[in-house]
Amino acid sequence: MGAPMSGDLVALVEELSPYVTAAVSAYGGAVLAQAQEEAADATVGWGRKILQRIFGVASEKDAPEAVTDLAASPDDGDLQAALRVQMKKLLATDQALVDEVRALVGQAVKDTGAQVRASGRGVAAGRDITGPVTTGDHSPITGR
Repeated sequence: MGAPMSGDLVALVEELSPYVTAAVSAYGGAVLAQAQEEAADATVGWGRKILQRIFGVASEKDAPEAVTDLAASPDDGDLQAALRVQMKKLLATDQALVDEVRALVGQAVKDTGAQVRASGRGVAAGRDITGPVTTGDHSPITGR
Protein backbone atom coordinates (compact mmCIF):
# COMPACT_ATOMS: atom_id res chain seq x y z
CA MET A 1 0.00 0.00 0.00
CA GLY A 2 1.27 3.52 -0.76
CA ALA A 3 2.36 6.18 1.67
CA PRO A 4 -0.43 8.09 3.44
CA MET A 5 -1.39 11.56 2.26
CA SER A 6 0.53 14.37 3.97
CA GLY A 7 -2.60 16.25 5.12
CA ASP A 8 -3.98 13.04 6.60
CA LEU A 9 -0.76 12.56 8.58
CA VAL A 10 -0.81 16.13 9.85
CA ALA A 11 -4.34 15.61 11.18
CA LEU A 12 -3.43 12.27 12.78
CA VAL A 13 -0.30 13.63 14.44
CA GLU A 14 -2.22 16.65 15.75
CA GLU A 15 -4.83 14.27 17.16
CA LEU A 16 -2.31 12.13 19.02
CA SER A 17 -0.11 15.03 20.16
CA PRO A 18 -1.85 15.69 23.51
CA TYR A 19 -1.44 12.04 24.48
CA VAL A 20 2.23 11.75 23.62
CA THR A 21 3.11 15.14 25.13
CA ALA A 22 1.43 14.13 28.40
CA ALA A 23 3.29 10.82 28.39
CA VAL A 24 6.67 12.44 27.74
CA SER A 25 5.96 14.99 30.45
CA ALA A 26 5.11 12.24 32.95
CA TYR A 27 7.78 9.68 32.08
CA GLY A 28 10.55 11.76 30.57
CA GLY A 29 12.97 9.90 28.35
CA ALA A 30 11.91 6.61 29.96
CA VAL A 31 8.56 6.80 28.16
CA LEU A 32 9.67 4.13 25.69
CA ALA A 33 11.00 1.71 28.33
CA GLN A 34 9.54 -1.79 28.43
CA ALA A 35 8.25 -1.50 32.02
CA GLN A 36 4.46 -1.65 32.17
CA GLU A 37 3.86 0.57 35.19
CA GLU A 38 0.27 1.73 35.57
CA ALA A 39 -0.15 5.36 34.56
CA ALA A 40 -2.13 7.45 37.02
CA ASP A 41 -3.77 9.28 34.14
CA ALA A 42 -5.40 7.52 31.19
CA THR A 43 -4.13 10.15 28.76
CA VAL A 44 -0.54 9.52 29.87
CA GLY A 45 -1.01 5.77 29.52
CA TRP A 46 -2.37 6.08 26.00
CA GLY A 47 0.38 8.51 25.05
CA ARG A 48 2.96 6.01 26.20
CA LYS A 49 1.35 3.21 24.18
CA ILE A 50 1.22 5.40 21.07
CA LEU A 51 4.84 6.50 21.42
CA GLN A 52 6.02 2.92 21.99
CA ARG A 53 4.12 1.82 18.88
CA ILE A 54 5.61 4.59 16.73
CA PHE A 55 9.19 4.53 18.03
CA GLY A 56 9.39 1.04 19.49
CA VAL A 57 10.28 0.03 23.01
CA ALA A 58 13.60 1.57 24.05
CA SER A 59 15.59 2.39 27.14
CA GLU A 60 15.80 6.01 28.22
CA LYS A 61 19.31 6.31 26.81
CA ASP A 62 18.10 5.00 23.43
CA ALA A 63 15.02 7.23 23.17
CA PRO A 64 14.87 9.50 20.11
CA GLU A 65 16.25 13.00 20.59
CA ALA A 66 12.82 14.56 19.99
CA VAL A 67 11.47 12.59 22.97
CA THR A 68 14.36 13.36 25.34
CA ASP A 69 14.38 17.04 24.38
CA LEU A 70 10.65 17.34 25.08
CA ALA A 71 11.09 15.44 28.35
CA ALA A 72 13.49 18.16 29.50
CA SER A 73 11.03 20.97 28.64
CA PRO A 74 7.51 19.52 28.18
CA ASP A 75 5.83 22.93 27.88
CA ASP A 76 8.07 24.08 25.00
CA GLY A 77 5.86 24.39 21.92
CA ASP A 78 8.84 24.17 19.56
CA LEU A 79 9.92 20.84 21.10
CA GLN A 80 6.33 19.57 20.90
CA ALA A 81 6.35 20.50 17.20
CA ALA A 82 9.71 18.74 16.72
CA LEU A 83 8.23 15.53 18.13
CA ARG A 84 5.20 15.86 15.85
CA VAL A 85 7.51 16.27 12.83
CA GLN A 86 9.48 13.14 13.82
CA MET A 87 6.27 11.13 14.26
CA LYS A 88 4.94 12.36 10.93
CA LYS A 89 8.16 11.28 9.18
CA LEU A 90 7.93 7.78 10.63
CA LEU A 91 4.22 7.47 9.88
CA ALA A 92 4.71 8.67 6.30
CA THR A 93 6.67 5.52 5.50
CA ASP A 94 4.25 2.92 6.86
CA GLN A 95 0.52 2.79 6.15
CA ALA A 96 0.06 -0.21 8.44
CA LEU A 97 1.57 1.80 11.30
CA VAL A 98 -0.75 4.71 10.48
CA ASP A 99 -3.73 2.36 10.69
CA GLU A 100 -2.55 0.93 14.02
CA VAL A 101 -1.91 4.37 15.51
CA ARG A 102 -5.26 5.64 14.27
CA ALA A 103 -6.95 2.68 16.00
CA LEU A 104 -5.01 3.43 19.21
CA VAL A 105 -6.07 7.08 19.10
CA GLY A 106 -9.69 6.04 18.55
CA GLN A 107 -9.55 3.78 21.59
CA ALA A 108 -7.82 6.51 23.60
CA VAL A 109 -10.59 8.96 22.76
CA LYS A 110 -13.18 6.39 23.91
CA ASP A 111 -11.31 5.69 27.15
CA THR A 112 -10.46 9.28 28.06
CA GLY A 113 -13.68 10.98 27.03
CA ALA A 114 -14.81 13.02 24.08
CA GLN A 115 -12.20 14.73 22.01
CA VAL A 116 -12.85 18.41 21.57
CA ARG A 117 -11.15 20.59 18.96
CA ALA A 118 -11.63 24.08 17.71
CA SER A 119 -9.63 26.22 15.35
CA GLY A 120 -9.71 29.79 14.21
CA ARG A 121 -12.64 31.40 15.94
CA GLY A 122 -14.30 28.08 16.72
CA VAL A 123 -15.54 27.21 20.18
CA ALA A 124 -14.77 23.86 21.78
CA ALA A 125 -16.35 22.69 25.01
CA GLY A 126 -15.72 19.45 26.82
CA ARG A 127 -18.90 19.94 28.85
CA ASP A 128 -22.16 21.86 28.56
CA ILE A 129 -22.01 25.58 27.87
CA THR A 130 -24.47 27.40 30.11
CA GLY A 131 -24.00 30.98 28.96
CA PRO A 132 -23.68 32.99 25.77
CA VAL A 133 -20.83 32.23 23.40
CA THR A 134 -19.65 34.51 20.64
CA THR A 135 -16.75 34.39 18.24
CA GLY A 136 -17.18 37.82 16.70
CA ASP A 137 -15.34 41.04 17.40
CA HIS A 138 -18.50 43.08 17.90
CA SER A 139 -20.79 40.79 19.84
CA PRO A 140 -24.36 41.99 20.36
CA ILE A 141 -24.52 39.96 23.61
CA THR A 142 -25.14 42.11 26.68
CA GLY A 143 -25.19 41.30 30.38
CA ARG A 144 -27.97 39.25 31.90
